[in-house]
Amino acid sequence: MFSAVTLGRRQIRMPRHVMVRVLRRIPPWRLVIGAHYSPEPVPRVPESGMTIRRAVPDITTSDPVASSGFYQLLGFREEMNLGWVVNLVSPFDPTAQVILITKDAAASVNPDLSVEVADVDAVYEAVRATGAEIVHPITDEQWGVRRFFVRDPDGNVVNVVSHR
Repeated sequence: MFSAVTLGRRQIRMPRHVMVRVLRRIPPWRLVIGAHYSPEPVPRVPESGMTIRRAVPDITTSDPVASSGFYQLLGFREEMNLGWVVNLVSPFDPTAQVILITKDAAASVNPDLSVEVADVDAVYEAVRATGAEIVHPITDEQWGVRRFFVRDPDGNVVNVVSHR
């Protein structure tokens, strides 16, 4: 009986009794069992140099009080509550967050994801240069953020934001 194991990008097939002896000598972090890699390298998008501070799911809710209570049962606490939007944060890891939103106060559509960046203007120009659909123009909002919404290739609306 033959078995297969993937080491890095190579898949190795050998008799099972031989594989058991070989695997005992290989550090576990080198093993990727059940994974198959393409023989061609995956094309990578060049790094943009943009700094992401956090990425947070935006969950549309009809009842922010009930939803907030539910997420507080999971260990989150309310960090901000503007009535139409509630930001819940982990008390132990402030980058672990959930945003609950009823209807965005300034945009015609609710975002699916919020990404806080260091320089929203630079990201806005980079995104515009690609021809991506800007759903909500770059705006200084009254609650202290500068943001814009863009539609990703799958149709999700991303709120790209910086705090002022």
